[in-house]
Amino acid sequence: MAGPITLDALDLAALLCSRVCHDLISPVGAIVNGLEVLEEEKDEETRTFALDLINKSARNASARLQFCRLAFGAAGSAGAQIDLGDAEGMARGFIEDEKIKLNWNVPRALLPKNRVKLLLNMLIISGQAIPRGGSLTVDPLGEGESMSFRITAAGPNARIPPHAPELLSGTAEAGVDAHTIQPFYTGLLARSCGLAVTLAPEGEAITVSAR
Repeated sequence: MAGPITLDALDLAALLCSRVCHDLISPVGAIVNGLEVLEEEKDEETRTFALDLINKSARNASARLQFCRLAFGAAGSAGAQIDLGDAEGMARGFIEDEKIKLNWNVPRALLPKNRVKLLLNMLIISGQAIPRGGSLTVDPLGEGESMSFRITAAGPNARIPPHAPELLSGTAEAGVDAHTIQPFYTGLLARSCGLAVTLAPEGEAITVSAR
């Protein structure tokens, strides 16, 4: 039977850092590849392609850094509040692409930072629920500083990500590693807000709710 997962602060920090590095490896690697092509190639068409790759990858890396800074970082002092409008902009830059559309129905407001960090981490899990793409719809639950969220992930073959419910609750037979630290961290954020995150099938979609 799975028991509670215990991590000391150093292990949690190290695993979260590994997760952030994993998110950045792909666009940064593409930038390096593009620069190597520019150094070696004389063909103008190839150089143009390399420049386009560098520009696209640099924008992608910047969007991921901004998102991760808010989703995993300190984001100000203890008790700080974060503008949900700023969170929306970062979420769109990180999540939206040719496969996934983000529908944001949450009003602009200042919320305690851990609630906003929780929302961004719920979006990551919701994106994993639609591996073939689709839409993520974010709706508020309640209002004011006690506002929480529901995200509906709709797309072909939508499914609950493996082990996510156990990791969110802080229990998993295999423990956590750099690949599974994010849902575990989401559960920590939820409990710090007095909430619990649940995943449930709803027709052909998956809902991710914090209550």
